[in-house]
Formats: sequence, C-alpha cells, structure tokens
Amino acid sequence: MGAPLRKLSGDPECKNGTCPTLWGTDNGKDFVVQGYVITDPQRLAQLDLPEGETAVVVPAAVLEEYFSARR
Repeated sequence: MGAPLRKLSGDPECKNGTCPTLWGTDNGKDFVVQGYVITDPQRLAQLDLPEGETAVVVPAAVLEEYFSARR
C-alpha cells in the first residue's frame, strides 16, 4: 500500500464529502484527481487514451481553490 494522500482541495459545493477532489502524493511531485468518469464515447475518442489510463471531469472550482491557496 502506498503512502497516504493529502487532500489539497475539493469542490466547495460538495454536500456529502465524496465529491471531486485534488489529492497530493508523498513525493510532492504527483497529484491524484478524483472526478466524474467520462463515459461519453465521442469525448473518449477525442482523448485517444492508452491502455491503463482514464479521464475524469473536475469542476474548475477544485483547481481554482488549489491554485489560489498556493499564491
């Protein structure tokens, strides 16, 4: 099991605690993004994802919160 993740920011509109979130890893160089899985075949085709990768949609507010805090 890997090192624990640190919650860096989350969706401010979240009411249940399981919303899109940006997590930091122990090395400080990588991020884990929790979001809504893209299932639309047209969008997935545009991304041309390789085996083992997926894509998620994250509200802009999650990233804005993180980058605002870093200033």
